[in-house]
Amino acid sequence: MAAVQTVTLVYVLVAAVAVFVIAAVVVGREAHRLDAVAPRSVYIPEEAMEFVAEYLPAATQAHLTPDELEQLLRFHMQWLHSKGLQPTNVIDRRQDIAEAVVISEDTVAGYLLGEAERNGIEIVDDVDVVHVVEGHLAYFEAIGAVGPQAADPDVP
Repeated sequence: MAAVQTVTLVYVLVAAVAVFVIAAVVVGREAHRLDAVAPRSVYIPEEAMEFVAEYLPAATQAHLTPDELEQLLRFHMQWLHSKGLQPTNVIDRRQDIAEAVVISEDTVAGYLLGEAERNGIEIVDDVDVVHVVEGHLAYFEAIGAVGPQAADPDVP
């Protein structure tokens, strides 16, 4: 009877150790895989518009209608897509950025002003567009969709 209990105890201990080792290997492998995959940030247009609208100073809020703000945000997303910063498909991808892409608020603001003019949006003040860009970039930062700021101040 004592021998049967000892053998049973040994089997239970071996099974427990085996389960622990298997679990540790699986968790370690998944942690390593997820470490190499870029975190997924979800851009929700309605949420972005609300965030940016609340971010804007009162004077800019008075100059832009919700439709104009929505169009400016859409233009900004199109610009990001043209720079390769907005993927066409949403999948877990390895972080494989070959070269850094630097976003300058001035460049984006200039692009948005040109698109606004082409699409008949009357911008009262260029500063309004700069505020929209700042607000949109703040939204990206809030959802975790931006990388680090460039360390070199001479980077264009």
